[in-house]
Amino acid sequence: MIQRIQTLYLVVVILLSAVVPFFVNLWVETENGEVFAQQDVLISSVFYGVAVLAAVAILLFKKRQNQFVVNRLNLVLNLFLLGFFVYRSLNLSGETAVSEKGIGMLIPVFSIVFLVLANRAIKKDEDLVKSVDRLR
Repeated sequence: MIQRIQTLYLVVVILLSAVVPFFVNLWVETENGEVFAQQDVLISSVFYGVAVLAAVAILLFKKRQNQFVVNRLNLVLNLFLLGFFVYRSLNLSGETAVSEKGIGMLIPVFSIVFLVLANRAIKKDEDLVKSVDRLR
């Protein structure tokens, strides 16, 4: 059913990846100023990919196993994005006059948490359906 708790978790992931990265900065560079997601095509496309996968997972509410697989794929995509941000933050210099890390680098971490919660709720629903099938 679409009114399950995993839908709420996936809507939060959609909002986190489709809206928030374009309003909070990812990092600040001295020569370029604040860097947002829309300034880099790769980062922007990965954020939109995460949002699209979460929307597809919501629409797969009748096929819980496929929904679970799509969420796993979304987790891998978020881990890729998090790895890129870690690599980027390690390459930024630590001096405050040169560069600064932004709060936008934590968006994949929050998305991963909500995707794990959604997967847990999907698994719980699947186990409930299997237990009811055993009673028949």
